[in-house]
Amino acid sequence: MAVITSLLLTRHGEAHCNVAGVAGGQKACTGLTERGRQQVQLLAERLRGEEPADVLYASPRRRTLESAGILSSVLGLEMHVEPGLSGPDHGQADGQPWDEIKAAFGGPPQSDPDRLYAPGSETWNQYLTRAGATLSKLIERQQGQRILIAGHGETTDAAATLLLELPPGSCTRIGFQSGHAAITRWQMHRNRLGQQLWILAAHNDTQHLARTP
Repeated sequence: MAVITSLLLTRHGEAHCNVAGVAGGQKACTGLTERGRQQVQLLAERLRGEEPADVLYASPRRRTLESAGILSSVLGLEMHVEPGLSGPDHGQADGQPWDEIKAAFGGPPQSDPDRLYAPGSETWNQYLTRAGATLSKLIERQQGQRILIAGHGETTDAAATLLLELPPGSCTRIGFQSGHAAITRWQMHRNRLGQQLWILAAHNDTQHLARTP
């Protein structure tokens, strides 16, 4: 089967908000830790040794912009910031401890995906709809190319929901883990009959981080 389009989803490196255990929205995200920068550097060096990507898109959060900046420098790709790839809008929970958010909500946002987990937040399904629509647009725009995305763990969820055509509410039963600087690869193939299908070639691949201190 021939590969038509490739979607390479990467998660940002370790961020200060991750270490602090707080919701890192547009307001509270203060970027990558030094360890996080090392993780993305290793990610970039690995990708440099593979078939080159054609285009790089990034979420507008500071930690993903910093990650994309490293990828851009090492891979020689121009960074395109795509607002629709931003992580979930946390509303008034931005900067608050996740333990407190989950305790007040009764679980993570995915546990009740059509309910706001904080005033002004997106629901989980609203996030999946928004991010999925953005990914669909990028895939259509860059058809036939290798698309590299510097995103969030939630971006991996959105891509899986889109490409597997999962129904609303699936998130209450299944999830998709994505570690810092992890790679998830989707490939659109065409078989001998001309039929197209998406294949998950790799998920949460972090073997390049073996050298991280």
